[in-house]
Amino acid sequence: MVVFRVEVTESGLETLERITDRRIQLLLKEKIRGLAHLPELQGEPLKDDLLGYRALHVVGNRYRIIYRVENETVTVFVVAAGIRKAGDKSDIYEVMRRYVRLGLVEVPDKKEKPRKKPKR
Repeated sequence: MVVFRVEVTESGLETLERITDRRIQLLLKEKIRGLAHLPELQGEPLKDDLLGYRALHVVGNRYRIIYRVENETVTVFVVAAGIRKAGDKSDIYEVMRRYVRLGLVEVPDKKEKPRKKPKR
């Protein structure tokens, strides 16, 4: 079995440090370490402007770890972690979108979706 190297980016560290509950931080860090094994099976792929990233639901589905997998270098990059608050500007997905817009995180190459064959 391939073991991935897990790297937490500067933005990932920053979002982790904003979480004030140390127990939650420890749980998130434990899950981040677990991404070394089969990261493609642990999270859900994200869509639209976050295509190429995955989100792992943690702590009763309230928190997310957002990461991307590079198979060529066998590396998992954790780019953000935080609470899911739909509609709130501190929602982790909104924070991640801001990071992408500002160029603070690298946008992975977006894979083209397979084209459907036209019906005859």
